[in-house]
Amino acid sequence: MMKANYGYADGSGQYYITLDTDKCDGCGDCVRACPASVLEIVPNEFDIIDGGDIMSVREEHRKKLKYSCAPCKPTTGGGEPPCVTACPHGAITHFLSSAKGQVM
Repeated sequence: MMKANYGYADGSGQYYITLDTDKCDGCGDCVRACPASVLEIVPNEFDIIDGGDIMSVREEHRKKLKYSCAPCKPTTGGGEPPCVTACPHGAITHFLSSAKGQVM
């Protein structure tokens, strides 16, 4: 199993978007659901045998996820981010940890 992690740390803790490349089939549902156009579909460079396409974080957002993903940032009692809800294969997860413990 291969997982691609994109994330950042700030005063509120650590925040990560994780993609399970074995589950992602490149359908693009997450890309269409993302209100900030953070995601894109790219060739799967992690699987040299089967290839195909997978989700990725756009290059221009990789160093500013803190700001790009802020509207969807998981909080206590909050629902799933739109990209997670849209993924029919459960390939995307968001993780937020704070000094008080894991939130999502």
